[in-house]
Amino acid sequence: MSQRLPEPDLTYLQRVLLEMLAIPSPTGFTDTIVRYVAERLDEIGIPYELTRRGTIRATVKGTQSSPDRAMSAHLDTIGAIVREIKDNGRLGLAPVGCWSSRFAEGSRVSLFGDNRVLRGSVLPLLASGHAFNTQVDNLPISWDHVELRLDAYSTTRADCETLGVSVGDFVAFDPLPEFTESGHISARHLDDKAGVAALLTALKGIADARLVPPIDCHPLFTITEEIGSGSAAALPWDVSEFVGIDIAPVAPGQLSSEHAVTVAMQDSGGPYDFHLSRHLLRLAEANAIPLRRDLFRYYHSDVQSAVTAGHDIRTALLAFGCDATHGYERTHIDSLEALTRLIGAYLMSPPVFATDAVTSQQSLEPFSHQLEHDAQMESETRVPTVESLVGKGDGSP
Repeated sequence: MSQRLPEPDLTYLQRVLLEMLAIPSPTGFTDTIVRYVAERLDEIGIPYELTRRGTIRATVKGTQSSPDRAMSAHLDTIGAIVREIKDNGRLGLAPVGCWSSRFAEGSRVSLFGDNRVLRGSVLPLLASGHAFNTQVDNLPISWDHVELRLDAYSTTRADCETLGVSVGDFVAFDPLPEFTESGHISARHLDDKAGVAALLTALKGIADARLVPPIDCHPLFTITEEIGSGSAAALPWDVSEFVGIDIAPVAPGQLSSEHAVTVAMQDSGGPYDFHLSRHLLRLAEANAIPLRRDLFRYYHSDVQSAVTAGHDIRTALLAFGCDATHGYERTHIDSLEALTRLIGAYLMSPPVFATDAVTSQQSLEPFSHQLEHDAQMESETRVPTVESLVGKGDGSP
């Protein structure tokens, strides 16, 4: 008897998303959001452990323990860090994560010192139109051409030091969330808090319905994805399938949509696993889930960092469609619903290959086929026969 998946609780999804957006969490400053997500897992009833720095490794028990699978979403966001205290009391910034200073200009921010929080604004070096006129438009776009103006008496370096400001203080950018009646959700840092919200919602649905997945699954919530290390050290189990959950850019030249879930076929690290990706595509089709296939040229993910770290795993990536990624981002509840439904369908699906329970195979017999040999070799481009090139074995040239 099949176990029917419940409809996603979109009210829960939007609530936890809004609550997470209110928690500043640039990479390196994630303790509070780790605590928040751990509390949500406690409410759902999913056991977990924490690594030294705070990656959350949870376990949803299945009817069998191997081959097991993992799914990952990241809690850290882009941000900035103080790299310089200037003589005029302004602060030079370096980015945390990879993003353009174009999206930082004009932002309201919080600076986290060792003992206090200060508010401020990120401004171009030439910020007053009445003083600089058209020079404002000619200023280059780079982190060397913006600075942080604190909302405090800080006109000298000494003033900043008196305030307790130091090089290395974290700077978090206000999320400015807005949920509209049209279903659009706009905010900074939807990457990847919207993905986290979808994963939590799928897990809650399975727990509330008392469904038991066919195999063990390990939900991961990582804290360093934006700087590339992500899940490199997050897999203590013998995971055979690893699916990342992240953001899909909606832009010219991309196929992703704010009204569908995306299965990414490749990113900067190369193609994702043929079989696991197509397993997800089939699940979407079987469950009538709106879906797009896409490639991401300037993109790395948690699962790619696990492969780079040496894990022999099948990888795939699910993503919600989002406009203006790493800027003032916008998605739609349609995409988050589709993502949540596909996460749930995947968690309740059988393993792609039961033989992946072993780490190596001693025979070709159980090894996978992408296409059957006859079909793969059926091509209009013919290869000359061996005999036509080297003779028929009779010694002829």
